[in-house]
Parts: sequence; C-alpha cells; structure tokens
Amino acid sequence: MEMLRRSSVFAAEVMEVFDRSPTDKELVSQSKVLCRDYIHSRLHRAGIGWSKPEHGSGGTLAEVSSVLLWLGDELEYLRPNVYRNVARQLNITIASESIVSDAFLAVAAEIFSTGNYFRKYTLEKYPGVTWGKIVSLYAVAGALAVDCVRHGHPAMVHTIVDCMGEFVRKSLVSWLKRRGGWADITKCVVNTDPSFRSHWLVAAACACGHYLKAVVFYLLREK
Repeated sequence: MEMLRRSSVFAAEVMEVFDRSPTDKELVSQSKVLCRDYIHSRLHRAGIGWSKPEHGSGGTLAEVSSVLLWLGDELEYLRPNVYRNVARQLNITIASESIVSDAFLAVAAEIFSTGNYFRKYTLEKYPGVTWGKIVSLYAVAGALAVDCVRHGHPAMVHTIVDCMGEFVRKSLVSWLKRRGGWADITKCVVNTDPSFRSHWLVAAACACGHYLKAVVFYLLREK
C-alpha cells in the first residue's frame, strides 16, 4: 500500500509540473530525460545493445518524447547523411570527454545563432529559437552518442546528456518558459492541416541547413 501511495504521489507531482509554469530546474531536468530517451531510441535503431534508462519519461513527458522522436525521424529522413557520422564530420576524437563536450556545445551555439539577423536589437541570446532547431540539436546528440558507443566509449553518452542540460539551462530556458514548457512541441503534430505539415517540413529542412553551417563554423573556428 505504501508503494502504491508513493506512486500516486509521484504521478500527482508529475502532472502538477505540467499544470503550472515549469521552473528552470524542471525544464533542464526534463531536457536531459528527453535526451536519454532520444539517445536510447537511436542506439536501439542502430542495433546497439543498450539498457533502457532507469528514469525514463512518463505521463505528459512521455508524449513529448514520442513527438520529439517522430519529428527527429522526419528531420533525419529529409537528410539521412547529415545526422550520421557526426564525429567524423566534426573531425573530433571521441575518446576525450572535453573534446566531445566542447564540440557539442559549439555546434549547439552555432545552430541557434545562425539566421539571427536581429540579434543585436534584442536582449535575448538566441532570438531565433525554433522547434526545428531544437529537434536538430537532439538529432545531433543522438547521432554523436551512436558514434561514441560504436567506438567503445559508452561513458560519453552521459557527457552528451549533461551538455544538453547545460545548453538548455544557459540558452533555451527563457524561450521554453514562454512557450509553456516542453509540452508545446506537441502542437507540431496536433494540427492535421496539410499546409501545417508542409510548414514543419520546410522548417525541418532549414534546421538541416543550420546544422551544416554549424559544422562548417566549428571546423573553421580558430584553434
């Protein structure tokens, strides 16, 4: 009975998070859970044995995770070679935690800064944030994690998840709070209007372009 009571309390707490404005800490924590789910999905798809994370998503966050994965599939389907062999594209040594961390954060910053033509007129760091760019970043995280595990460095998965949380904390929390949290991404698939779907595909294609530019900027940056 005590276990059932605790489960009920936990479920109520989870629902409460989505019934009110989420805190910065909650948004960061959720971003890491979503990243673990995304990476697990990509490792499974690549045929790499990997245990399901102990603290996976549940409730509304599970729905968010499913939508994020679906949009990621759409994005990767558009450009199948863009989100593969990310480590080779970035020309990095995945045996080094600092190199993997620095590369991921540098590419993340470029993805969200690309196209921000009016950045100097606003106080926001990344005024051009879109769900397409966020999905693109998760696709990068998933692909990079596959590279790391395939080359015998599974511990790097935790590094990538932590980097995702760090980038969200520093750069995306304000935007997410204005959108009401991660659940806002579900609106990308709730609307069944074909024109809306076309809009998403165009946005996704642009996200691919942002990622490619980010790779170029990373490779050309001063060492």
